[in-house]
Amino acid sequence: MAPGMLRPIREADNAAVASIIRGVLTSLGCTGLGIAIHDPEVDYMYETYQQPRSDFFVVEHEGRVVGCGGVAPLKGGDAGTCELQKLYILEEYRGLGYGRQLVEIALEAGRKHGFARCYIETLPPMVKAAAMYERAGFIRIDRPMGNTGHFACDRWYIREL
Repeated sequence: MAPGMLRPIREADNAAVASIIRGVLTSLGCTGLGIAIHDPEVDYMYETYQQPRSDFFVVEHEGRVVGCGGVAPLKGGDAGTCELQKLYILEEYRGLGYGRQLVEIALEAGRKHGFARCYIETLPPMVKAAAMYERAGFIRIDRPMGNTGHFACDRWYIREL
């Protein structure tokens, strides 16, 4: 495990988090419509996750924010379902365990907020992320849940909490 720290997002992290989200998605060629890169909250993640039953975390490595991810109620879903959202790690920091740590802390936050299950959606270029979700106990399902606006995503997963 690399020497890093997971912590709640701070307002001062907004620019770094937006850069991570846009950079990772762009590097994977995921820039079209219906993808999180176009979500209006990307520039305001701290403010977005001040909503009830929502938490967002960053990975800080030697003083630099290098990853992020959070959990919030699934838009358009039932009250018992949260969504694992905006989980991205800069490429040079992948494989160090940060993604798994973010999944674990987000799932714990979901449990703390009283959710019964967690949903996540992803895209074909995110093969390693999908494998990580499966190792974390997520099961692939055959259709999307809720109304996330991410109509380009074609891989959907659910996990009981």
